[in-house]
Amino acid sequence: MRVGMIGLGAIGQAILKAVRAGTLSRDVELVGILVRRPRPDEPLATTELDRLLMARPQVVVEAAGHQALRAYGCACLAAGADLFVSSAGALVDDGFRGELERTARAHGRRVVVLSAGIGALDVLSAAAEGGLFRVRVTVRKDPSAWRGTAAETMVDLDHLEAPRELFRGPVREGALLFPQNVNIAAAAALAGAGLDRTELVVVADPAICDHRVEIEAEGAFGRLRFVEEVRPSAFNPKTGVLVAMAVIKSLRRLTTSLLVGD
Repeated sequence: MRVGMIGLGAIGQAILKAVRAGTLSRDVELVGILVRRPRPDEPLATTELDRLLMARPQVVVEAAGHQALRAYGCACLAAGADLFVSSAGALVDDGFRGELERTARAHGRRVVVLSAGIGALDVLSAAAEGGLFRVRVTVRKDPSAWRGTAAETMVDLDHLEAPRELFRGPVREGALLFPQNVNIAAAAALAGAGLDRTELVVVADPAICDHRVEIEAEGAFGRLRFVEEVRPSAFNPKTGVLVAMAVIKSLRRLTTSLLVGD
């Protein structure tokens, strides 16, 4: 399986390390990495999309954020590659999501929204078949994780002494305010009750140093409560270390003979 990547940040570095260490899969070959700035130290890196696509990747992993997904997603599909998306928050834009879907259908490819470190998506998608009455996703992180977002205009992140709720409302609205922090909420919404019927609660909490995500759901299936506490990446405090692990898992599943779960 020939794999290309967009981005060489926290996720990209972890994938590259797994490939070089031989822990990903001998049947997965990394053929190119699209980066924003030249990286003469990395032979697989290129700043030109055409060069990446000339390597004929069968799958391209987007690991660079919303802007990169918008800029390169459709071109990768049109070139004959499946697109693995980590920046699920970009898909709250119905027009853009529709464009990706149409391009994928036209070229016989798929857009795969990765779990990217959040659990319970398989349960939510199954429960949606019978009907979901209520879904809430709560994302709680320490104040430093909210720097560079709308939170800076809401609270003094440097002197926060108690937990502060920054947002409560539909995932569609929250993902626009905190695009780098709530991709997991967008993925949960797309898997389950939808972007407008899934409630998002965003909290800055100075008493914690990890990322805490809670999913609560009710439906015809019964009730669900899922909680995870994930260490932030040293490379990017907005991203949990589990995100890269989850992407590596998704790549390994491309060539494995036995699959457990969806």
